[in-house]
Amino acid sequence: MHSILVVDDDPNIRELVGFYLKREGYHFVEAADGKEALEKLEINTIQLAIVDIMMPNMDGYELCEQIRSYYDIPILMLTAKGEITDKEKAYAAGTDDYVIKPFEPQEILFRVKALLRRFQMVNEESIHIGNLVIDRNNYEIDLLGKRLVLPMKEFELLAQFASYPGRTFSREQLIELVWGYDYDGNDRTVDVHVKRLRERFNGDLAGFSIRTIRGLGYKLEE
Repeated sequence: MHSILVVDDDPNIRELVGFYLKREGYHFVEAADGKEALEKLEINTIQLAIVDIMMPNMDGYELCEQIRSYYDIPILMLTAKGEITDKEKAYAAGTDDYVIKPFEPQEILFRVKALLRRFQMVNEESIHIGNLVIDRNNYEIDLLGKRLVLPMKEFELLAQFASYPGRTFSREQLIELVWGYDYDGNDRTVDVHVKRLRERFNGDLAGFSIRTIRGLGYKLEE
């Protein structure tokens, strides 16, 4: 049974989301703010966190950064803040998805299932995306039976995108994830590598595309 942590200072929101999660068979854990959420994470095995942004003591942005630093779980932001700058800040903090209040509880369930499915893909040795099979052990790619070997950073960037289809990554996140925190080059190197991947896997043959999300970054779509 997957345990889902819901962090929101509004008890009505926690109760509503918790009701639907429990009805779907998830174990529901709740917290009223970021500090309480970190306490719950220490004593519970959590597979996914649903986090509000505007909360006392510790807001959702800071909580998201804390979770990203210590836990390898997907995060869904649930908030009334819907401006593009708010979304940019949320994705920069490390969220995997973003839902604006008011919301349909059923949509939350759809997104929770999708995030858990993507997270399970990350832990697999082989990633299947479109018509590709990405072998993370041997750093090889199979495209409809044809074996391909990519330069290391292109491979790692593609594997990062393919592990989280539909998730938007900022350039800064991709630099940290693929090139490392100590990389001192220009973040435009991400644009160059994305361009090369698009040239290698263009059209319908690959079964996916890497989209530019204006003002935010990139995401892979099947």
